[in-house]
Amino acid sequence: MTAAASILFAKRLIFPRTLKKSSARRSILGAVACIAISIVPLTAVISIADAMISGMTERLIGLSSLHLRSVVRRNADAAASLDGLTAYKTSLTSVNGVTNAFMEIDCDALAAGKNYRTGASVRAVEPDIFTRNAYFAKFIKTVDGDIEDFVNNPKSAVIGEKAANLLSVRAGDTVRLITTKRLPSGIIAPRLTSFTVAAVVSSGYQELDALWFFIPIETGFSIIPKDSAIVSVMMECADAFSPSLYGVQSECSSILNGEATVFRWDELNASQLQNFSSTKLMLVFIMTLIVLVAAVNISSVLIMLVMERRREIAILKSLGGTPNGITLSFLLTGLAAGCAGLLIGLPFGLLVSVNINKIISFIENALNLILKIVYIIGGGSTGFDSFRLLNPDYYLTEIPVSVPFAELFFMCGAVMLLSLAVSILPAVKAGKENPLEIFRKS
Repeated sequence: MTAAASILFAKRLIFPRTLKKSSARRSILGAVACIAISIVPLTAVISIADAMISGMTERLIGLSSLHLRSVVRRNADAAASLDGLTAYKTSLTSVNGVTNAFMEIDCDALAAGKNYRTGASVRAVEPDIFTRNAYFAKFIKTVDGDIEDFVNNPKSAVIGEKAANLLSVRAGDTVRLITTKRLPSGIIAPRLTSFTVAAVVSSGYQELDALWFFIPIETGFSIIPKDSAIVSVMMECADAFSPSLYGVQSECSSILNGEATVFRWDELNASQLQNFSSTKLMLVFIMTLIVLVAAVNISSVLIMLVMERRREIAILKSLGGTPNGITLSFLLTGLAAGCAGLLIGLPFGLLVSVNINKIISFIENALNLILKIVYIIGGGSTGFDSFRLLNPDYYLTEIPVSVPFAELFFMCGAVMLLSLAVSILPAVKAGKENPLEIFRKS
């Protein structure tokens, strides 16, 4: 039995000429639909998860650590004054591979607004960082106020959107920052410094910017306690993912004379990166299980098809059809069902991915409308809190979408192999059918 004959028989199995009703044929259509439906969420997860993780990672790199971060020891000369830190930054920018550098002092403090206090992640930075740093210019959106006021006023502050909401402050309002100071007697006392809110900003990733409290670095040297401050220089290189970053890190470390330690961005954000990776793997694993369950339907359909076409199989074998040829026909039938489901589900999955923000917004609005109606019927009139499908504390406020062609190509290959795998047993059973036994029973 030639391959062409096997292909022709597979075609007749899928598209029979007879108009006789066939439960197996209807089941094939059902199996194709199940695979198509299961492919849609898998495609969406692969596209959305990649883009979301990429967006979060890029924000962590650019807004938190840059490509390299040199943390100065507290007893080093560079940590004692702004001039010393500036000289240290200049020596780092001379290293081959470092394209830009920014000074920063970090500490935790308490911020007080009109009626509320909250913890604050204080970042004393160079005033022009919002325009000179490409990542800041790309990702930080001004919600209220003007960044230029931060450049011109040493007692101004730029705060995160969530912190501004907690403190009930807007641009132009006064906010107080409570740090500590050591008195001559050795007693640690609170230090209260007032700042004018120059701007309220958001990076689109609330877990990162929720407690941001930016102040000018010159002011930071005067109010941030030295024993709790983290003085550092963040360095930007050509490519955060280039192997050459290791060489730049080594060269920067060699000129520090033990006064600082240089970290790569992946070292500083190792826990977040591991969390992103494990979350994506778990999502893809769950979606793959759904595809596997859908693909098992192909096996059931082929078993039904073998039962319906036993007489045709017996006739083919009587005319010289080989077991391998019959097996190949049923394998091709199972593969065709998987490919048909893939061709239907993949475009719909990409369509869902591209419009995921609109879909989520529609679902949120519909759910909030229903919940609000139920709330009003239950006797409520005020105080209704809107429902969010994706908590902005842990996800990007707007989901980016990218199409990872390599991963989607791998997914298509895996689905086709899976369709073949679940077709093996019924196909082999069809090839082993005994024509004499079939004719005798019929």
